[in-house]
Amino acid sequence: MNININRLRTGPLRLPNIILRNSASVIASSMSLPYQKELAAAKKAAFLATRLCQKVQRSLLQSDVQSKLDKSPVTVADYGSQAVVSFVLKHELPAEPFSLVAEEDSRDLQSDAAQEILDRITLLVNDTLASELTSSLSAESVLGAIDSGRSEGGSHGRHWVLDPIDGTKGFLRGDQYAIALALLDEGKLVLGVLACPNLPLAPFGHNNQESSDIQVGCLFSAVIGMGTYMQSLNGSSPVKVHVSAIENPKEASFFESFEASHSMHDLSISIAEIDSQAKYGALSRGDGAIYLRFPHAGYREKIWDHAAGSIVVTEAGGVVADAAGNPLDFSKGKYLELEKGIVATNQKLMPSLLKAVQESIQEKTSSL
Repeated sequence: MNININRLRTGPLRLPNIILRNSASVIASSMSLPYQKELAAAKKAAFLATRLCQKVQRSLLQSDVQSKLDKSPVTVADYGSQAVVSFVLKHELPAEPFSLVAEEDSRDLQSDAAQEILDRITLLVNDTLASELTSSLSAESVLGAIDSGRSEGGSHGRHWVLDPIDGTKGFLRGDQYAIALALLDEGKLVLGVLACPNLPLAPFGHNNQESSDIQVGCLFSAVIGMGTYMQSLNGSSPVKVHVSAIENPKEASFFESFEASHSMHDLSISIAEIDSQAKYGALSRGDGAIYLRFPHAGYREKIWDHAAGSIVVTEAGGVVADAAGNPLDFSKGKYLELEKGIVATNQKLMPSLLKAVQESIQEKTSSL
């Protein structure tokens, strides 16, 4: 299916004035810098997808009858977020060849049993883009937008990489999740945006305000060679962020997957419970010093689970590699070819961390 963008109004999407001013000033002062037009489009897409996801999560948390075992809210938000990002990128970058590598496709929405969910998704997408539409989008147009994410990626051309909701379990329990969008150019990761609606704007452990006064909602963005910036989703000037400068491994705090046991580490519970690419954002601003991800045997990591987060960390001065120290290669299609797992930290800690990880893997292997 083709994406019908004729019903979108021409001109820039209407975001909060502060975000528009920041994006405009960056573009005006940096016309010669790479990927500024793409960055502005990606930030708009992530912001609008966040608006849709927040609406669904609020509805979920306010419902007295919604079962936590019912995955329909995250299904609606996943598909709706992907459709919104697809529409916005197509509209903002009409001259760009459009290729999207994403988690969802519309096959499960095209049965009679899924009609109610499809109707909800279509309504949400129309509500989210209401000020930009000359008429309502049809369900078929929304399905087409979702299916634009069927690209296999690869090493040629440009490919947008999207996880419309990263951290579905966190989303369902009203906790952390992220909208993660990245751009590959000839197989090289060149741009990433992470929208983290429930992540505190101030780093964990660095805020003396009462919990009720803490502002939440962060947008991290990075372009190759330009550093990583963070701003509020409610509108604030972007500030440059950096990974932790800790050099002593004994002083370094760890991030791990929420599903894994983290009892062996002294972690802030707020950090430990993040199970999404929001961890990459928190790592990029120094909330913790080390992120380890070692999935069970046979699991294949998808590029949309790490692309945006990886460049956000590396442009903040960090390093992201597999357990053998190889940089992550996003040019092989939808999956990463990894040695055991993923390790992310600052440049000074990485050598000793990799040594410890490899010794641990070798010890475990020899004991089998």
